[in-house]
Amino acid sequence: PVGWFEIHVADMERASRFYTAVFQHTFTPLDTPEPGMQMRMFGGDMTTHGSTGALVKHPMKQPSTEGVMVYFSCDDCAVQQQLALDNGGRVYKAKTSIGGNGFIAIIGDSEGNAIGLHSFR
Repeated sequence: PVGWFEIHVADMERASRFYTAVFQHTFTPLDTPEPGMQMRMFGGDMTTHGSTGALVKHPMKQPSTEGVMVYFSCDDCAVQQQLALDNGGRVYKAKTSIGGNGFIAIIGDSEGNAIGLHSFR
């Protein structure tokens, strides 16, 4: 199981605004181990089921649509898909049925990352 994830960003303020608008979420600033690095953590309890992570601005990491895909759980991924569009994001794959496992959508965030959405309705 995933215990932590990081979403790389180019502009921390812009990314924080995007993720707050799309997921109605606030962030906690984290101390960082390196100069020039910024981190803001998604809420969560690292001692329970599920995963939490952070937005990370790092001079050696760039946002990308390539690589690992992180899926956010939603009540209805069509809602977050529209919120992404309303807040400067894009849709790579509109809400699509995956049969008995619900629905997914793939959106682009404000930084150029591709992220997944999953819901059961």
